[in-house]
Amino acid sequence: MTTPSQPRVAHPTAPVIDDPRRRRSVLLAACLALMAVVASVSGLNVAQPQLATTFDASQGQVLWIINTYTLTLAALLLPLGAAGDRRGRRRVLLVGLAVFAVANLAAATAATAEVMLGARLLSGVGAAMIMPVTLSVITSSFPDAERSRAIGTWTAVAGGGGILGMYLSALLVDVATWRWLFALPVVLTLAAALVAVRAVPESRDPAPGRFDVLGTLTSVVAAVGFTVALHEAPTLGWGDPLIVLTLVAAVTAAAGFVVQELRAPSPLLDVRAFRDRRLSSGSTLLLVLFGVQGGVSLVLYPYFQVLLGWSGLRATLGLMPMALLMMLASGLAPRIAARIGVRATMVTGLTVAAAGLALMAASVSPTSGYLGVLPGLMAMGLGAGLAMTPSTEAITSSLPREQQGVASALNDLTRELGSALGIALLGGLLVAGYRGAIGERLHGVPDALAATAGEGIARADAASRSAGDHAEQVLTAAREAFVIGWQQSMWVGAAVLVALVVVVVVRGPGTGSRA
Repeated sequence: MTTPSQPRVAHPTAPVIDDPRRRRSVLLAACLALMAVVASVSGLNVAQPQLATTFDASQGQVLWIINTYTLTLAALLLPLGAAGDRRGRRRVLLVGLAVFAVANLAAATAATAEVMLGARLLSGVGAAMIMPVTLSVITSSFPDAERSRAIGTWTAVAGGGGILGMYLSALLVDVATWRWLFALPVVLTLAAALVAVRAVPESRDPAPGRFDVLGTLTSVVAAVGFTVALHEAPTLGWGDPLIVLTLVAAVTAAAGFVVQELRAPSPLLDVRAFRDRRLSSGSTLLLVLFGVQGGVSLVLYPYFQVLLGWSGLRATLGLMPMALLMMLASGLAPRIAARIGVRATMVTGLTVAAAGLALMAASVSPTSGYLGVLPGLMAMGLGAGLAMTPSTEAITSSLPREQQGVASALNDLTRELGSALGIALLGGLLVAGYRGAIGERLHGVPDALAATAGEGIARADAASRSAGDHAEQVLTAAREAFVIGWQQSMWVGAAVLVALVVVVVVRGPGTGSRA
């Protein structure tokens, strides 16, 4: 087996494409397919009331419909990424596109919540086949001189595509019906398949050995356990028995996975590869950065919708400057890295992103409006874009060319788990800060009304409309408490990014690294 320290060389089964036009077609197919997957992660969030009404579903059922997709995607990324390396990346991509298209058509026509849930699960299976392959076909097909730019484009779509997809989804809900949400991924999937059939070459690992079944099982249990715990803990509490048992199962499975991968003759993921600074620093950066970004997006929505009174569509549009700057910076990052170095580019991006969070924490107030968060939002997008592209290539360059499906899956998995972790952490800090600050501002308010207001700013806003003489006090208290919780979560996010800067400075890719 090729060790992490050995140079990656082109293998006859993973041909580098000499034709620039065909390379552009490969990149187009990969980005269209990726856009379909990432747009579906958050697209249904904007249609929660419509789902509840259509299927007569509880809030818990609606959340399962939404989260089943993400859960399945995270659980199957590693094994299906490895399947692409073994069975053929082009084949797995086309099968995944077909599964994804059929699942989205089933979701669009679902008559019951059970059918909808099954369609979302099947969508997650298709997405887990598609997502790692979209990056691995780029890294296995592009020559070294062109690979960084191609990965920059892929990273731009992966980073900003979710927000863009959410905006388009919200627009479709507003002008049509929630069922039209699935038109976007179907159209993107069909377009990607048409291009991929003609342009994407077949490539695979010529000697993969026996498939690591035990490694697959333990990785699935660990991914599912961590994802469920991180998603549910903010609601149930970290001490809830379900969360504790889930975390114990996830940690046990993760430990079992490491032991298995150290012993297996053909491991799903050779954990020894994490000795390579490119893999360890790139994975850590993406895990933390996507965590902070996911948490920031979570706390921005109630700010836009409750404090500013915006609709869901307008709130999504308010995030667009961050998404667009992230996409622009992701495309420019390879050129900047070529001039100042990979590590310096990663450090610069993280520093700018941390400054953006600090700026938002310092400038936000109950009356600051959108302009109070816009500069920090733009800095966050710019910094994240600069840091993500070199981190992604650091991961893919650390594993041999025949294992690019696994490298890509690892890259994607760190993003998914990072987002869940950030939402749990920063969301929890926001809630804790809000509850700690609102009580002292509700003196004289009836206990029942104060208890409702203490549950969150959205509940406080709704309760204030029928609070009579206490309406203004409740609303003012909720807005001030929300800002305190906001500032607390933003400062912690900034501190986490500063700590990550230190880690990258000490353990980041060396000056000779390709990234």
